[in-house]
Amino acid sequence: MPEIIEATGKNCSTRIINNNEYIQELKKKSFEELEEYMNATNDEDALEEMADVLEILHVLAECHGASIEKVEEIRKKKAKERGGFKERVFLIEVED
Repeated sequence: MPEIIEATGKNCSTRIINNNEYIQELKKKSFEELEEYMNATNDEDALEEMADVLEILHVLAECHGASIEKVEEIRKKKAKERGGFKERVFLIEVED
């Protein structure tokens, strides 16, 4: 990113952050990217923003000592046990 900014003739400053701060900043960035996805008005923009969210998830998986493949394995297991979202079932409420 700094190279892209500097290529436009602008200056920027950077620093290397520790792992905990890195994770916190990635979490913040994930909200920003998810908001951009939510505001996308067409499929192309939605896919671009989804790619940004996915990039963050790849890096966060590594920060937590796993691969994106491990995250996918967990996702599949949870979907098998609890169901997923593909069926479009919307839970309204649960009564005791």
